[in-house]
Amino acid sequence: MKTIPIAIVDDHTLMSKALENMISESPKYRVVMNQPNGEDFISALENTTELPEVVLMDINMPYKNGIETTEWLTEHHPDIKVIALTMEDDEKILIKMLKAGAKGYLLKDMQPSILFQAIDTVFEKGSFYTDFVAQKLMKVQTENAKNASLLSDLKEREKEFIKLACSELTYKEIADKMCLSPKTIDGYRDSVFVKLEIKNRVGLVLFALKHDLC
Repeated sequence: MKTIPIAIVDDHTLMSKALENMISESPKYRVVMNQPNGEDFISALENTTELPEVVLMDINMPYKNGIETTEWLTEHHPDIKVIALTMEDDEKILIKMLKAGAKGYLLKDMQPSILFQAIDTVFEKGSFYTDFVAQKLMKVQTENAKNASLLSDLKEREKEFIKLACSELTYKEIADKMCLSPKTIDGYRDSVFVKLEIKNRVGLVLFALKHDLC
């Protein structure tokens, strides 16, 4: 039976050692590398005679974090499959890690059986996503579709108004800048608030920053 060579990259020594001990109990797996950060891991890769086929990658690490290290692996060793192993229950981090090239994303409080299932699936089929990840991705896709719809509803003059609303200008000064009456600007403001489902100028600025409208 072919054993799967595995690397662990995690700056939490107790966590990484516990992982190594647990994985090594099965003859199906072999830990060939255990490094505390991405920088040391890359250095070890460049000086080893046996490359891992699956990497359990922490995200928050010093020197070179999991996202940066996964991007490097995707470019230099695309055949090595990365499973993110993290405490980060965050859609933005999830998306960044997947964009970097990770083939799986697990929270550190998962059951050992899920970890082994992920390793086997990633090794054999290329990727593994839990229901948790699928739900997060679905949420992101839904939000992106909704935001795209909101943006498409905005008229050019409304976008111009939003851009100016991100400045320190008062609504009256915005009216002067756009060569419109204060009443018309009030109409733009009310229309934009309704379309974007926001209640005040702070919400408008936050939306604009998120969607590069400022």
